[in-house]
Amino acid sequence: MIAAAVVLSIIGVSQYNGFVSKDETVAKAWANVETQYQRRADLIPNLVNTVKGYAQHEENTFKEVVEARAKATSVQMNPTNITPEQLKEFQQAQSRVGAALGRLIAVAENYPELKANENFRELQAQLEGTENRIQKSRTEYNEAVRSYNVSVRRFPGNIIAGIFGFQTKESFKADEGTSKAPEVKF
Repeated sequence: MIAAAVVLSIIGVSQYNGFVSKDETVAKAWANVETQYQRRADLIPNLVNTVKGYAQHEENTFKEVVEARAKATSVQMNPTNITPEQLKEFQQAQSRVGAALGRLIAVAENYPELKANENFRELQAQLEGTENRIQKSRTEYNEAVRSYNVSVRRFPGNIIAGIFGFQTKESFKADEGTSKAPEVKF
């Protein structure tokens, strides 16, 4: 009887510690996502100012980019308790930044001397690299969440998870409308 209690205790402690480790992995992955989004937010003012020098009359576009950046950086998330609603709000704010940046880049395309400007090309390259890092960080976050969620839901871990309050976490989903391929017209 004592041996069975010891074995069950060891299994319970092992399961609990596994949940803690995976929870920390999710939190770390989330921090990496936020770091990449912050990197993008930090690049935006430099990009806007560079384009402003060439395209004075595009004030509306600059305003949209700055407002989208401000909104996106104001959305705060707690990695230990990300709700679907919070994640959706975060994703929407970041999508608005991406759309505004797309319009800013489109404005820049109309200025050949700007496209040739070394500062602009460097900022654009950094922004492209940051977008790739964001995608990689989101993928790593989703993988950490998947691993954690499988552990929380799989027997006998689900019993330990229920006792200690470990719940499944939300992962990134595709943005609305991304399931339809964009139409290219010439």
